[in-house]
Amino acid sequence: MRKNIRFSNVDRKKTIAQLSKETFDLVVIGGGITGGGIALDAASRGLKVALLEKNDFASGTSSKSTKLIHGGLRYLKQFDFWLVKEVGSERAIVHKLAPHLVLPEKMLLPLIENGSYGKWLTSIGLKVYDILAQVSGDDKRQMLEKKEALKLEPLLPKKILKGAGYYAEYRTDDARLTMETIKTSLHYGATAVNYAEVTDFVYEDNTVRGVKVKDTIMDKEFTVDSKYVISAAGPWVDELRGINNSKKGKRLHLTKGVHLVFPYEKLPIKQSVYFDIPDGRMMFAIPRGKITYVGTTDTNYNENKDKVRTDVADAIYLISAVNNMFPKINLEMEDIISSWAGLRPLIHEEGKSASELSRKDEIFTSDTGLISIAGGKLTGYRKMAERVVNRVAKKMEEDHEMEVKPCVTDQIPLCGNEFKKYKSVKKYMAEVHERLSPDGFAKYDAWYLVTNYGKQTETILELYAKQNDEDRQIGLAKAELQFCIDHEMVQSPMDFFIRRTGRLYFDIDSIRKLMDPLLEMFQTTYGLDKAAVDAYRGILESEMEEHSNFSMDRV
Repeated sequence: MRKNIRFSNVDRKKTIAQLSKETFDLVVIGGGITGGGIALDAASRGLKVALLEKNDFASGTSSKSTKLIHGGLRYLKQFDFWLVKEVGSERAIVHKLAPHLVLPEKMLLPLIENGSYGKWLTSIGLKVYDILAQVSGDDKRQMLEKKEALKLEPLLPKKILKGAGYYAEYRTDDARLTMETIKTSLHYGATAVNYAEVTDFVYEDNTVRGVKVKDTIMDKEFTVDSKYVISAAGPWVDELRGINNSKKGKRLHLTKGVHLVFPYEKLPIKQSVYFDIPDGRMMFAIPRGKITYVGTTDTNYNENKDKVRTDVADAIYLISAVNNMFPKINLEMEDIISSWAGLRPLIHEEGKSASELSRKDEIFTSDTGLISIAGGKLTGYRKMAERVVNRVAKKMEEDHEMEVKPCVTDQIPLCGNEFKKYKSVKKYMAEVHERLSPDGFAKYDAWYLVTNYGKQTETILELYAKQNDEDRQIGLAKAELQFCIDHEMVQSPMDFFIRRTGRLYFDIDSIRKLMDPLLEMFQTTYGLDKAAVDAYRGILESEMEEHSNFSMDRV
C-alpha cells in the first residue's frame, strides 16, 4: 500500500540529501525512545549523529508501553535492587526534563486476602523502594487501613480488602516523550528521518563504516557513511545482527504486552491502581482524561513483529482480571473502545518464563564493530543511552584521538518544557483553558494540548487563530496537524492520529469527526492526491476496527 502513496515534504528531501552526502560520527538505527535518547546524548556531547527509523518514530515498542515512568516495584520481589534503584532515581530526572509530559501519579496498591503482597512485606518493600529511588516529601509511601483505601477508591472489593500501600509514580505518553527527545536532539545538530529502513551495512576492512538505506516514502536507496553504528531497533535488533552475521551468543526473547481502553464512565476509578490478578501476576488500571486503560499481558511472541495485535483471548484475560478486582464494574467485550499491543525486546534466559525475564538492558558488540543495545525499560532510556554512548566515546578517543564530553542529558529540558515545576504546568493549563473557553472548549482540551506539547501549545494556538472553520474543534485540530507536519515529520494521517496525538487510543471518537476534514487538508494544503486520501481513509477505518471491535468472530 505505502509504495502507491506519496506525500512529499521538502525538509525531508533536504534531510535525506544531507544524509547521503556527509560522513557522521554515529548512525543510530531505531527511532524509538532508546534510539532517540542515544541521538540526544551523543549529539549533546558534540558528536555528529544521524538517526534512522524504518517506519514512523515511536511506531514500535515506544508507543505500546503502559505509559508509566515508574520504578518497577515488582522487581523488588526478584531482588533486582540495581534496576529498582536506577529507574526509581530516573523518574524524578525525567519529570524534571519534561514536567508537562511526565506527570505525577499516585499509585494505590490494594492488599487483599491471599494476595501477592502482605501488609508487613509491602510496608518494608515500599520503604526500601523509597530509599533506593531517593523519594522524599509527600511522595514517600504511606500504608493505609481498609477504610482509608476505600475512601481513595470505593470500587475496591470490600470483602477481601485488608488495606493498601500508597506511593508515587509518573505517567506519560511514550510516543510523545520519544518525539520530544528526538526533536531536542535536532537542536544539538542531530539529523533524523523516519521511513528510512536500514537494509545492509557498509564495510571497510571488515569493519562497519555506515549503512545502506531505503527511503520507503520515495522508494529510493541511499548510503550513510559513519565511523560507528548503534542498533537500537528494539524487537528488530536480532534481525540486524543477522544481516551483520553476528547473531550469536545471547539473543532476544520477545514478549507481548496488551492494553485495553474503556470509557471512563465504564471504569470510573478515582486514581491509578496496581492490583493482583488470580494467576499471581499484577496489573495496572490507569485513568487518563476521557478513558481508563488497563494492562498488561506478558506472553511469549514468535509471530510477525510488524503486525502485533490484540487477540480475543488477551481481551478476555484482561477483562476477567479487572472484574475480579472491581466487582461492581462487570466490564464486557463491547465496552472496549480501543486497545494496543506491543513487544518487549528482552534478553533470553533459559528456563525463565516471560514474566520472570529481567528488564535489564544489555549491549552487544560484533566482531565488525556493530554495537547493539536491547532490553531495558522506558523509564531507564536516558541511562541506557549514556552507557552505550560512553562506549562510542571511548572508541572515539582510542581510534580518532577525539575527546568526547561526558553525558549531560540530565540537564537538558526536552522540547516544550519552559516550566520550573509541575505547578507552573497546571497554571499554564488554566491559562490555556481561559483563552479557549470562549470558543466552547472544555478543560480537557487545554489539558490535552499542554500535556502533549507543553509551551509549544503557543505555536498551535497561533495557527488556530488563523483558522476560519465554523466548527472550532476542527479548526484547532487543523492547527495541530499543521504544527505536526511542519515540526514533527508527520508523513501520513496515521502518524498524526496514532503517535503524535494518541487519539486512536485515548479519544477514538474524535477521529470519526476529524478524519474527513484533516484528510481534505492533506489533499488541498499538502498535495496528497485523491487516490492516496481514499487509501488512507480505508487504512484509518481498518485501524479503528482492529483496535476497538472484539466480537467473537475474531476468535
